[in-house]
Amino acid sequence: MSGPLKGIKVLDLSRILAGPTATQLLGDLGAEVIKIENPVTAGDDTRSWGPPFALDASGAPTDLSAYFMCANRNKKSVAIDISTKAGQKQVKLLAENADIIVENFKPGALRKYGLDYGTMLEAFPRLVYCSISGFGQTGPNSSKPGYDLMAQGYGGIMSLTGAPDGEPMKVGVGVADVMCGMYATVGILAALRHRDHTGEGQHIDLALVDTQVAWLVNQGVNYLTSGKVPERHGNGHPNIAPYQVFRALDGDVIVAVGNDTQFQRFAHWLGVADLATDPMFATNPARLENRDALTSLLEPLIIRHSVQAVLDGLEAGNVPVGPVNTLDTVFASDQVAAREMKITMTTGAEADQTVDLIGNPLKFSKTPVSYRRAPPTFGQHTAEVLDTLSNHSGPP
Repeated sequence: MSGPLKGIKVLDLSRILAGPTATQLLGDLGAEVIKIENPVTAGDDTRSWGPPFALDASGAPTDLSAYFMCANRNKKSVAIDISTKAGQKQVKLLAENADIIVENFKPGALRKYGLDYGTMLEAFPRLVYCSISGFGQTGPNSSKPGYDLMAQGYGGIMSLTGAPDGEPMKVGVGVADVMCGMYATVGILAALRHRDHTGEGQHIDLALVDTQVAWLVNQGVNYLTSGKVPERHGNGHPNIAPYQVFRALDGDVIVAVGNDTQFQRFAHWLGVADLATDPMFATNPARLENRDALTSLLEPLIIRHSVQAVLDGLEAGNVPVGPVNTLDTVFASDQVAAREMKITMTTGAEADQTVDLIGNPLKFSKTPVSYRRAPPTFGQHTAEVLDTLSNHSGPP
């Protein structure tokens, strides 16, 4: 079986996380992805973002950092210096047969190399050319650099994350980058469909901050509707209560009461069924208004029980409940195994050299994702790819 994007060719000029997330996803779906890496800097910045690193057969660290590997499987690495005329020619030759280009240079930075979207779309009008930047190609901040942390700060998510009396807190992974990569993938696939119907490629202008603002979702619209700047609630929910983490006897547990009937069953299990008829707590709006009072009543009741007792008791009562797993527990779970969310790939020259990676969550009934290539070492496929261009007459 082949993926739904078999036959699609992607020229990946991106680095770090947002662009590579998008191109890895396209690769998982069957596209051929050629990753262009700068030989002057020894490739993608994230190759050195470690430890940890994958080890070679002798046990020495390679240039495959865990950070790099998280977003760069199913790609060929080709070392090209785009600041040179020869390098620019090679990229244009590769673009002749490409369907998609993804880049995340500062707006306008590729113009001096003749690789900007205007030049490339004029030469190759069927291209889908996706530009990812911190603030987008337009606007007063377009010239500023963009990193995940800055996007989380500028776009507001940090103001919503963290304890009420603590400092603003970033999310524990580069979620602004990852979500930008997801939006990029959606945009690219939509543009491909348009291209396939009309023969017309186009430019996609995507900003980290724009996508960060887009996924403020309910909190963003809460503000737009009320005019009230949201406060931080820690692990609490701005619109539902109780929907938070509680301390149990031997650890933490999540209770996510989504409606009044669930609250009735929750209160009954705790032995305080009268809370569900108390006007202060009987409805979700009332529970939100009296959140602090409710929490102060629930905390000493829940902490009497072990985590497992809370899980078993509330699951039996059909009240949403769950553990707070550490990553060792996550990746050892039978659910992760059943859903193939941990995969192992062979890398390097030795058949017994492997790396463990996170699987793709998409489950197709007809065209499943595939894991064809482990994350490449820097320049691993340079000769293989560039040798195919040796007899080419050159780009238009």
